[in-house]
Amino acid sequence: MIVNELLQKENMSRYRLSKESGVAMTTITDICSGKAELDKCAAGTIYKIAKVLGVSVDFLLENNKDCSADYRCSFEIFKSNTCHHVKDLGDIDFIIETLETDEIRKLYNRQWYREALYLLAMVDYLSRLNSLPICTNYNDLRCKKLEKPYFPASVAVSYAATGDERIKSEAVANAIPEFLRFNIVESEVRNVC
Repeated sequence: MIVNELLQKENMSRYRLSKESGVAMTTITDICSGKAELDKCAAGTIYKIAKVLGVSVDFLLENNKDCSADYRCSFEIFKSNTCHHVKDLGDIDFIIETLETDEIRKLYNRQWYREALYLLAMVDYLSRLNSLPICTNYNDLRCKKLEKPYFPASVAVSYAATGDERIKSEAVANAIPEFLRFNIVESEVRNVC
């Protein structure tokens, strides 16, 4: 299990990881013993553990021995991880890292279109907010879009419970244009815990 390996490498106890991350000791124990699957944990839990261990959430999930090399977390977790990464790095460093690693193209080539387009939308959005020029390396992707709108889980659940089309209409009206261009309905990327 990757968490055990990282704890050993950092010479850190499970107790210390629990205290520094704020994740319950029972959860840490369950993860380390294999009783709880890392990829089934809440995004916030994985994020807190990764932060204390000095690695990315993707690193934890990709190096989890129970996961295949092509592990793909849920899109909601991907979005949350991306927003947390922006919060940790700051806008400019996030843009630089994303462009230098060419993660957008890598995701697109894997046919992980939602993730690639979300990441491109985030880079374009942050570039606009910071008055930076748009990176032209991805102009070929800027004409792509998801087949149907992808709504945040909260909107999808509210709509499923009520059937009220106004919920979707309001979400689209409040969506960030850079995301909406790709048929991703996203209105909040800053307010993450």
